[in-house]
Amino acid sequence: MADENVSDRLIGLLSVRGEDLGADWADKVTGSLGGRVSRAEVQRELGELYSALVAALGEGSLDGRAEAFGEVRALLTELSRARARQGFSPTETAASVFALKEVLEPALEGEGGDVQAYLKFSSLLDTLGLFTIEVYTRTREELISAQAEQLMELSTPVVKLWDGVIGVPLVGTLDSARTMVVMEKMLQALIDTGSEQAIIDITGVPAVDTEVAQHLLKTVVAARLMGAECTISGIRPQIAQTIVALGIDFGDIVTKATLADALRHALRRSGISITRTASTAGGR
Repeated sequence: MADENVSDRLIGLLSVRGEDLGADWADKVTGSLGGRVSRAEVQRELGELYSALVAALGEGSLDGRAEAFGEVRALLTELSRARARQGFSPTETAASVFALKEVLEPALEGEGGDVQAYLKFSSLLDTLGLFTIEVYTRTREELISAQAEQLMELSTPVVKLWDGVIGVPLVGTLDSARTMVVMEKMLQALIDTGSEQAIIDITGVPAVDTEVAQHLLKTVVAARLMGAECTISGIRPQIAQTIVALGIDFGDIVTKATLADALRHALRRSGISITRTASTAGGR
């Protein structure tokens, strides 16, 4: 019953001074965002939120996580996700809610004010502000995860080197997640191009340890199951020494020092003859 009385008093204040409070709220939020969102857009967002807030208070509840505030949370979710995509910080996002507390403070505090209503409403806005941070955090995690997947796709190209021969130039660390991307893209490329030869070039892989070797072996086995032969190129002297020191056995997998050597081997395996021409450098 006490919450209902406070809600009634808040509704009375918010309804009577709605236009002025809404304008002040929009001004504060626009300023806190450094002008990166137009005042008209802020006014639209906060206008909908203000109306939903008044409607929720009309249900007699001051619990921001109650069913009555479902529409408020939905609007805050939309606002938080938009701010996360626009590159705002969680503080700037939550400030959109907390600014209403500052706007209402003069009317609910001090002589002749309603301290109880102010404290209750302040607690409500704290809950809603924390909700925006939770949504913001989840959205940023989703964006980062999506960007990481996109970067992984870009960092693992599969190119057609010749008719029947595809190449996978790897750059950077090869871990389990990336191995799966390599495997999927290479197998799909084998199907799409009808190739029977694949070259995995590890010239850009900084180091080969037991884990990286296992990932390479899995990829080669997957290609063989598709009827394709794999050649691993880019076995530099230091990489070769590491492989020997670790006792890694590539078995019958063909390895080459350079991509050119691997391509020459793949072409021969495909039945394509290669003729070397004499150099004409130096005018000879």
